[in-house]
Amino acid sequence: MKVLITGASSGIGKDMAKIMASKGNDLVIVARNEEELKRLAKELEEKNKIKVEVIAMDLSKEENCIELHQKVQNVDILINNAGFGDCGDFTKTSLQKEINMIQTNIIAYHILTKLYLIDMKEKNSGKILNVASIAGFMPGPLMATYYATKAYVVRLSEAIREELKKEKSKVQISILCPGPVHTNFSKVANVKFQIREANSMQVAKYAIQKLEKGKFYIVPGIDIKLAKIGIKLAPTTLVSKVTYHIQKRKLFS
Repeated sequence: MKVLITGASSGIGKDMAKIMASKGNDLVIVARNEEELKRLAKELEEKNKIKVEVIAMDLSKEENCIELHQKVQNVDILINNAGFGDCGDFTKTSLQKEINMIQTNIIAYHILTKLYLIDMKEKNSGKILNVASIAGFMPGPLMATYYATKAYVVRLSEAIREELKKEKSKVQISILCPGPVHTNFSKVANVKFQIREANSMQVAKYAIQKLEKGKFYIVPGIDIKLAKIGIKLAPTTLVSKVTYHIQKRKLFS
């Protein structure tokens, strides 16, 4: 099979590339860091005897997403993982960084999901994994834009899932919704998590395992599963207040 993974140069994306390669899948790995992608590709090809195509590309640009689809065809599994966050009062955070975040976390996901879903529906097979977050189920004061982008991914994927079910399509869509994960995310987002961060490789292994079993909501960790239930039951105003206090503690001084 051919697996396309965005945001594959580090963190969960990199670990999912390692897992997919170990299963004998050919890969197309995408990120901005070409040097790290080439290093990873060499490692995976030598270890697993597979083909790895490297594409250094900034997916915050709409035209690059369309070019990626034109360049990479016959994809069996698409993993939309590229993304980043930011933390701070909404009136004080960088507008340009937030626009880039929206373009990466929403627009790129939307374009790639749509274009590859059309291809998959034509052959009535394929899987799409959109990496969201537990943040997608709640308001996120002090990380307002990031939480909103993940909410978009959650709702878009939920809607697509229902359409596929009604059409009795064999194409599968899933969303990965972890809590804090030990990756480069916290540095980019300018936050320091006060709760234990999950191991990136463990999250990646869990995600691939559940994806292969056809699970839609993929929520690693019992604590995050319980949090998802609590968020659903609690009033939004309460969830917002609790989230604010959690985010406040995460800000770097």
